[in-house]
Amino acid sequence: MSAINSQDGEDTFKILVATDIHLGYLEKDPVRGNDTFVTFNEILDHAQKNEVDFVLLGGDLFHDNKPSRKTIHSCLESLRKYCMGDRPVQFEILSDQAVNFHYSKFPWVNYQDENLNISIPVFSIHGNHDDPTGADSLCALDILSCAGLLNHFGRSTSVEKIDISPVLLRKGRTKIALYGLGAIPDERLYRMFVNKQVTMLRPKEDEDSWFNLFVIHQNRSKHGATNYIPEQFLDDFINLVVWGHEHECKIAPFQNEQQRFYISQPGSSVVTSLSPGEAVKKHIGLLHVKGKKMKMEKIALETVRTFHIEDIVLADHPDLFNPDNPNVTQAIQAFCMEKVELMLDTAERERLGNPRQPEKPIIRLRVDYAGGFEPFSVHRFSQKYMHRVANPKDIIHFFRHREQKEKKGIDLNFGKLVSRPTEGMTLRVEDLVKQYFQTAEKKVQLSLLTERGMGEAVQEFVDKEEKDAIEELVKFQLEKTQRFLKERRTDAEEEKIDEEVRKFRESRKKNTEEEDKEVREAMIRARANRSEGEVAPSSDEDSMDMEISGISNPSDGLSSMLSRGRGRARGRARGARGQNSTARGSSRRGRGTTSQESASGSRSYKPVSVPGKNMSIMDAFRSSKTGQSLNSLQSYSEDIIDVDSDAEDTSFVPSTSKVNQRLPTVSSLSKRGSQSQASRGVDFESDEDDPFMSPATSRRAK
Repeated sequence: MSAINSQDGEDTFKILVATDIHLGYLEKDPVRGNDTFVTFNEILDHAQKNEVDFVLLGGDLFHDNKPSRKTIHSCLESLRKYCMGDRPVQFEILSDQAVNFHYSKFPWVNYQDENLNISIPVFSIHGNHDDPTGADSLCALDILSCAGLLNHFGRSTSVEKIDISPVLLRKGRTKIALYGLGAIPDERLYRMFVNKQVTMLRPKEDEDSWFNLFVIHQNRSKHGATNYIPEQFLDDFINLVVWGHEHECKIAPFQNEQQRFYISQPGSSVVTSLSPGEAVKKHIGLLHVKGKKMKMEKIALETVRTFHIEDIVLADHPDLFNPDNPNVTQAIQAFCMEKVELMLDTAERERLGNPRQPEKPIIRLRVDYAGGFEPFSVHRFSQKYMHRVANPKDIIHFFRHREQKEKKGIDLNFGKLVSRPTEGMTLRVEDLVKQYFQTAEKKVQLSLLTERGMGEAVQEFVDKEEKDAIEELVKFQLEKTQRFLKERRTDAEEEKIDEEVRKFRESRKKNTEEEDKEVREAMIRARANRSEGEVAPSSDEDSMDMEISGISNPSDGLSSMLSRGRGRARGRARGARGQNSTARGSSRRGRGTTSQESASGSRSYKPVSVPGKNMSIMDAFRSSKTGQSLNSLQSYSEDIIDVDSDAEDTSFVPSTSKVNQRLPTVSSLSKRGSQSQASRGVDFESDEDDPFMSPATSRRAK
């Protein structure tokens, strides 16, 4: 330590390291609402007092993908208070910033902006909570980056290849190559590592003189066969890995014996789940780097609300509890109260030495009542601690440990195989969808869609509030299946069609990369629909603005509606309500609507007829084979919204990329790594006779 500290001002980097701050978590809670903001201020205050060169965040700065105005305001206030000032920045950037920050409208580090006065730069990757989403693929970190308060790096949207270009820093004689990779679905990234599609670029000049620092935000612990990133996947030239996403604090660097690099897991700065890993004391790290040597100094956070958790197994106390005793429930409740009081006493003793710690602690008592016991009223129990704990509704958690059948001759540790607290297990939505369809009856099995695609769509619906995600995925895969059947020229017999659909589905399940592209394209459609819906009128009064009374011909009416401008044809006509059940089923919102327009006035697109929700595969196939007429298709047609997607095809790919590829010079990172962005529109062809009007609209026209 003395060797590192002897020349702090000349050759030593001082970096404040933190991850998973989760700003805005429980912000509406009357007791815990400000916990994340107070701790964030403490973290930045440590950075200011220690005069660090920069702050490095490992993802999940925000808890919600769309943080509230209060959360964004508090974050901007803290960054402006602690990170702006007259103290000069002592290091320089050698790499091409247009490559490092090529997704930003201002592709340079914020402290070099002549309009800003930055004293402590903040570098951050995004996590799974605040990852880019929407039609423009933006996240909350992009707002901070545009405001000049944060440097967002490590973005990659390509599903085919990831090239991680480092931010090259130099202070005196110490040089750091800072690599970053924002959160990517673990299964996708796992597959890309296996297929050698992830490359970490290295500077060619004096490559052994660089201290290689890598920031990642993925599952480190194994949650499934491919639902994590093994440490062995990372390159062995790395010196230190800062691992985000895992909330248990293991900030002391731990060496991987196989790859020989060190891993630091700072953990979260706020308790977001009532599990044992969150009960570990919260820390941030002050990293000193001089040459190729490093030292991690632990800094305990004083404003974090204390958290105590304990488990009780009632079956382990046969002398105290007998299931046959009629008063056993009262005895269990008294025993739990005693345990809670002991935890409260422990929390109070800890708080005496730390006046900055919040007064009310978080208490969790998990009770395993297997063995014939019955739980008591949790709400009545919580009322007794309403003014003493921060989480009165969550103090007691009853669960029943699964009883495993004993096998003779085999010594198994069932405690390791099945974890007692089911709440501690991380369950993802797509895993639940896959598990459901694997165990479901044959009559409810998916015959057209795949479990993977449906799981991804449900995940988008739940996490990102993409309300049209599932519907757009169904439409997209239905269109693709119909095109496949038309190309095969399959006879209009139900058995043959079912067989072809089954073969087509199996082929798609095997080609996971192609399926990923399908899901991404469907999600882009859903985001475009949502963004268009925010502009379009939704009330009945606005819907009456559709001048459909003067339409005498379906094709003429369509062209006139498409030329009126964005949003004029959305909504539903009041006169069409309840006139026809089939017309009602064709709406995106479940009501009879007219057809939607697909683009702004600056672009023109060909309309296409798409089967609606109530149309089966057989109906769609027969309709395409037997001709298109207004009476036969009725209201099964809608417009496809065509979206220019820059995000999907944007990737930084060097001219010759191999694993551990060497860059010719430091400055040549920009030449060989110039970004290649391509925006592709989808051109859909349609038959001339396809109708685009519902029966209700047709009657009004006549």
